[in-house]
Amino acid sequence: MKAKTVLIWTIILTAAVIVLGLVLLPRFPENIATHWNERGEADGYGSTFMGIWFLPLMTIGLVLLLLGIPKIDPLRKNFETFRKEYNLFILLFVIFFVYLQVLTLLFNLGYRFNMLALMMPAFGGFFYYVGMLMEKAKRNYFIGIRTPWTLADDQVWDETHRAGAKGFKISGIVTVLGVFFPSLAIFFMMVPILGVSIYTIVYSYVVYRRYYPNHNGNGIKS
Repeated sequence: MKAKTVLIWTIILTAAVIVLGLVLLPRFPENIATHWNERGEADGYGSTFMGIWFLPLMTIGLVLLLLGIPKIDPLRKNFETFRKEYNLFILLFVIFFVYLQVLTLLFNLGYRFNMLALMMPAFGGFFYYVGMLMEKAKRNYFIGIRTPWTLADDQVWDETHRAGAKGFKISGIVTVLGVFFPSLAIFFMMVPILGVSIYTIVYSYVVYRRYYPNHNGNGIKS
């Protein structure tokens, strides 16, 4: 998938939800629900701009940023080895926010559901794909598990990302289970992701010390 294709689909999808929001606007309450708490209950309200325009416009801005990152990375040659997977990651990122916007519009139409529970499949699928991306990602300064030890050595990077890929895939599967336990959905999402994040940081250091027992993360003898 090319960057141009990602940008085109971004414009199509975000424009579609903006138009949908404007068409449905007369049926919305005066104060549009824009934020939900950890129980999936609406606890924040905003203007028409916040409810209809903000998330799609923010999505476009983030996509432009993500598409520009490979051009400024000092290791941009490595980006090209997994650019297709990275571009698909950006598109899934767009789909995730479009899905969230559609849920927001439905909620403000009067449909009542646990917002957090319905977001779990999207989060789970996104985490799982992040795991797939990690299997392909090569050393760079923006995407992946970027610790002083992974950035210092390709072997450490690759081994750490193989472990991280498994962890994120498992986290994605566990996150989806939050659909069946709405009151605990936030824990099904946060606990495994935080656990994997901490584990991979520590693991990267352990792997580095295995390859370089007499050096620290900056390549200086300890």
